Amino acid sequence: MSTPIRFFYRGAVHEVSGVAPTQTVLQHLREDLHCTGTKEGCAEGDCGACTVVLGSLEHGKLEMKAVNSCIQFTPTLDGKALFTVEDLQQAGGTLHPVQQALVECHGSQCGFCTPGFAMSLWGMYLKQEGQGCPSRREIDDTLSGNLCRCTGYRPIIEAARRMTELPRVDFDRKTLAATLQGLQREAGTVYSHGGQTFHAPRTIDELVAARGAHPQAVLLAGSTDVGLWVTKQMRDIADIIWLGHVEELKAVREADGMLEVGAGVSLNDAYAAVCARYPQLAELWQRFASLPIRHAGTLGGNVANGSPIGDSMPWLIALGSRLLLRGSAGERELALEDFYLGYQQKDLQPGEFVQALRIPLPRAGLAFRSYKLAKRFDQDISAVCAAFALAFDGSVIKHARLAFGGMAATPKRAARAEAALLGRAWDEPALKDAMAALAQDYAPLTDMRASDAYRMQGAQNLLRRFWLETRIENPLPAEAVNAYSYLSA
Repeated sequence: MSTPIRFFYRGAVHEVSGVAPTQTVLQHLREDLHCTGTKEGCAEGDCGACTVVLGSLEHGKLEMKAVNSCIQFTPTLDGKALFTVEDLQQAGGTLHPVQQALVECHGSQCGFCTPGFAMSLWGMYLKQEGQGCPSRREIDDTLSGNLCRCTGYRPIIEAARRMTELPRVDFDRKTLAATLQGLQREAGTVYSHGGQTFHAPRTIDELVAARGAHPQAVLLAGSTDVGLWVTKQMRDIADIIWLGHVEELKAVREADGMLEVGAGVSLNDAYAAVCARYPQLAELWQRFASLPIRHAGTLGGNVANGSPIGDSMPWLIALGSRLLLRGSAGERELALEDFYLGYQQKDLQPGEFVQALRIPLPRAGLAFRSYKLAKRFDQDISAVCAAFALAFDGSVIKHARLAFGGMAATPKRAARAEAALLGRAWDEPALKDAMAALAQDYAPLTDMRASDAYRMQGAQNLLRRFWLETRIENPLPAEAVNAYSYLSA
């Protein structure tokens, strides 16, 4: 029996049935609800014209997050609250401070992208309560997923500052949380229409049972990849198992010297937890897609997808991370680097799924960095992503783990380069031997993002940058390394 989708929208509980499980939230807004303030620009989560804010209960606490409605499926709204640009208007038609600031600062030009900017700014407005004016970095990060084709970013940034100076408009979190609590279901649900089925388990046991019964079903987490299967590739997906309601997959905890991150933890929350232990990953966190994508996507999904150009796998492999897999036969654990068997081929048994990642906690004497090469700083896919971890016995390299994305069909360690370093001092001769060995470890491809020669030279130069920053004698500060990298490019 199909269970209707229920969510809070425009001040009331909205119930939906009779739509395809792969209908996007944007399509439902514009085509069914005739709520046309939210726009479609790219239909792949890049431009931000479709940005909405979702309210959900996470571990019993209300969370408000901006996401891309163009790649989120309508059934994922069940038990949540949906806010669009139409919700910003205040009683009597008064503009919200976000809207008023955009007007005062001339932040709208052609206007097509403006609703998305307004919703991203509103998401930040809710988080900034009592914190005053946001920093430029907070503004840039908030707007990283919104593109203005008129190139009018300066007045929009000014509006982000101005909105905090206007009289505050409070948001009734308590009432919304109580409403959402009433929408929560005690057990998993199944929604069906037109030969497609959307399974939404609520416990790990229900997930194991659903996966066992439907081993060919598509596992859906943040929809930042699967959503494009529908909007861009026009694929017909018969069965979906959604992980978004399984609380056990959203846990982050420390145990036995490891940081365990559930496969359902969002990218943003996962990187926040990891960066609290490894601050060296802060820049990669900022550069990993846009904030709405990080709000929706999951670290477990990024790893399970196994893209050779994914940004998470190199540093996870360099740190020696492990995967916890779960299926009807129970749990098993393996090293992340052993999970990838070939291009888009993973060591997964029928009915098995990724339950959690186990990341070693920092230890004394570990030199660790991760770097990304891409054409843009924000929201761009890597040409090369590198991660390096060295452990020393005095001045001698005791352990070496060098991993790259974008250099092979899978995220892969540089075994020959590692061997060139082991048992040696971390000096320039060892560095040069390791750089030369990279040419034996990888045979990169030429594609639209980079040539094979660029990838190889970039990989070698990133290893040199790592040496400049971590060499025992006279390590260079990051700003000097950046200048050196620019001058030697």
